[in-house]
Amino acid sequence: MLRPRSSPRSRQRLATALTAFAVFGAGTAALAVTAPPAAAATTPHRVLFDNSKAETAGNADWIIGTSQPDPLGQKASPTTEKDWTGALSSWGVALQKTGGYSLKTLPSGNTITYGTSSALDLQNFDTFVLPEPNVLLSASEKTAVMKFVQNGGGLFMISDHINSDRNNDGADAVEVLNDLMTNNSVDSTDPFGFSIDSLNIGTDNPRAVSSTTDPVLNGSFGKVTGSIIRNGTTATLKPADNPAVKGLVYRTGSSGNTGAFFATSTFGSGRVAFWGDSSPIDDGTGQSGNTLYDGWNDPAGTDAALALNGTEWLAGAAGSGSGGDGGGTGGTCTAAQLLADPGFESSTSAWSGTSGVITDDSGEAARTGTYKAWLNGYGSARTDTLSQSVTIPAGCTSAKLSFYLHVDTAETSTTTAYDTLKAQVVNGSGTVLSTLATYSNLNAASGYTQRTFDLGAYAGQTVTVKFTGTEGSQLQTSFVIDDTALDVS
Repeated sequence: MLRPRSSPRSRQRLATALTAFAVFGAGTAALAVTAPPAAAATTPHRVLFDNSKAETAGNADWIIGTSQPDPLGQKASPTTEKDWTGALSSWGVALQKTGGYSLKTLPSGNTITYGTSSALDLQNFDTFVLPEPNVLLSASEKTAVMKFVQNGGGLFMISDHINSDRNNDGADAVEVLNDLMTNNSVDSTDPFGFSIDSLNIGTDNPRAVSSTTDPVLNGSFGKVTGSIIRNGTTATLKPADNPAVKGLVYRTGSSGNTGAFFATSTFGSGRVAFWGDSSPIDDGTGQSGNTLYDGWNDPAGTDAALALNGTEWLAGAAGSGSGGDGGGTGGTCTAAQLLADPGFESSTSAWSGTSGVITDDSGEAARTGTYKAWLNGYGSARTDTLSQSVTIPAGCTSAKLSFYLHVDTAETSTTTAYDTLKAQVVNGSGTVLSTLATYSNLNAASGYTQRTFDLGAYAGQTVTVKFTGTEGSQLQTSFVIDDTALDVS
């Protein structure tokens, strides 16, 4: 149905729909991962950073903030690394700013647990970060960590060089992490498929392997090309023990099973990442009296992207039973439809975008039910958006996005696209990963047409499906979307 050209269309909408979209404001888009309002539609990834194993001994300051367990106690809405105090504050703040993560710290004096009533128990988190631990884990703590990973958790292990015993208790990070893997009650038979080398490599700039599909090297936070070693170590891979293990970043001159500086693996339904030096995660700022080094921004590596993509990949394992390599080739996948409120009937905050886009206005009929998403149709210059964040399990080999689209227009040209609708996949930084299709007034037709796209390349990643409608200053074009789906198997 054509709408009046001289004035904006009128709309009816359920009160709950108004409430859901009022927080975004008219004409604004809430991109998942980068804009906090969008994250309200989904459960944030829960990350616990350890500070129970002398992570601040000596010159180390491997914490995201001095407010513990909740870093928000120092500043609830951080914008820069100095809003939180710690050499890992850049890491923490970057995650916090996306709106897609809930961060906590296990303070000094606490015990690592799994399956207890403690609020800081590992069962309450998706990812556990061990940033250069300097105290051996107890038998019960090792059991807790291994059970956590086995049951779907993500473990981020960050080592340092041999003889980096910062608290002089006889154990350094190499020994602590190797002991976890080889001396636990769950599986001590090389469960992750690698061992950490007893080395002290002075300076090197390891390079990433060539890959356009690995989710850690090509995650939402940017492309990883390499890292830095400023006194660190590597790992020896043992794929015969665990075929899921793979090296992503290698010491200069190394490849294959030796000299892996950053590696990933799986155990049970969980995931594991290893990094051979703490210098890359050091942002150069922290508590007074510590001598720190800004490896996070060192131009010789892409360390921020590596840390953040690694966290994203690890968090995606929790509860999914996906396993595998995060590239859609390993683990298991339960067939499912992933989009929340796919037909817009719930009028919930699952979808983010311009106020009023989800509507029951009778000016355009829904394909099914009462509600649909109606972008543009005002006959004046305007941009409308609609988006939803979704995590595609790594084990899924098929991921099909579909939606029904109806386009009507008052434009008369048969050759010029005055008004457009873009269907896109966007990453956590707001960067467009793919423009799936662009529709325009030239696609006007009666009824709805189903459109289908393959998103299998994004298995193991959290991405945002986004629609952007742009209308010119005169004749209207309405883009009406209904009955969306993202089917995986």
